[in-house]
Amino acid sequence: MHTRRIGDIEVSAIGLGAMPMSIEGRPDETRSLATIHAALDAGVTLIDTADAYHQYADEVGHNETLIAKALASHDRGKDVLVATKGGHLRPGDGTWTLDGSPEHIKEACEASLRRLGVEAIGLYQFHRPDPKVPYAESVGAVRDLLDAGKIRMAGISNANPEQIRQASEILGGRLVSVQNQFSPAFRSSEPELRLCDELGIAFLPWSPLGGISRAGELGSVHAPFARIAEVHGVSPQQVCLAWMLAKSPVVVPIPGSSRPETIRDSLAAADLALTADERAELDTV
Repeated sequence: MHTRRIGDIEVSAIGLGAMPMSIEGRPDETRSLATIHAALDAGVTLIDTADAYHQYADEVGHNETLIAKALASHDRGKDVLVATKGGHLRPGDGTWTLDGSPEHIKEACEASLRRLGVEAIGLYQFHRPDPKVPYAESVGAVRDLLDAGKIRMAGISNANPEQIRQASEILGGRLVSVQNQFSPAFRSSEPELRLCDELGIAFLPWSPLGGISRAGELGSVHAPFARIAEVHGVSPQQVCLAWMLAKSPVVVPIPGSSRPETIRDSLAAADLALTADERAELDTV
C-alpha cells in the first residue's frame, strides 16, 4: 500500500470510511468486522469514524465501538490511525443536529476515548461548524484537548478556506487535516483542497464516490470515468480515487464501505496511474 502523511504520521494513501457500517441500512456486525479486517489485511492504516455515526438515539458512538472491537481482534490493529469527530448529533429520527459548544466537544471527546479504549485519540476533528457558537470557541476546545494530551492531532471538517486559516491560527499551526465532501458530483471544495495543498495540510475527501446510495452509479452518471475504467480494466470507482490522489500529495480519500469486496476494490486505486490526458479529461467532467 502506498502511503501519505497526516501530520507526522504515515498512513495508507486510501483510508476506510466506516460510517456505512453504523447508520441506516447497515450490515450485521459479522460483515462489518469482516470489512474492517479486509481493509487491514490490504494495508489500510487510517479509519475514519465519528461519535454521530449511529442510527438510534441510545447508541451514540456505535461506529467507534465497532472499530475498537475490530482493531482489538486483528494483529495489525495497533498500527491504525483512528480519526474520529465530535460536534454533530443524531437524535435518532434520521436527522442531524449540531452542538459546537466547548463543553460538548470536551465531553464528546472523553466519551470517544472510553469507547475507543485509548489514552489519547490519534486524530480528533471538529465535525461541523455550529452557527450558534463562534467558530473560534469550538476550535479552541479542540486546542485545549490537544494541549491536555487527550488527542494527538487535531483537524476540522466541513470547513471553508477562512475557517481553515482561522483554525490553523487558533491551533498554533498544528492543524493537520481538513475533511470535506468532494467527489465528481461535488467539487465545490476545490478551493479548500488547493489551500490544504499550499499549507501542507492533509485533505480527506468524504463521500469521494458520491455517497452510500450513489457510489455504484458513478460510471453511469459520469461517463468519462466509465470509459477510462474500461481502458485500464478496472472499476470507475478506482478511476475516481486515482484521479483524486493525483490532484495533490495531501489528498487521502476515505471511501465508505460495508463489504470486504468494495473496500478491496477501492484500495487498488492506489496502484492505478492515470495519464495526464486522462486526468485533464476527468477534471472537466
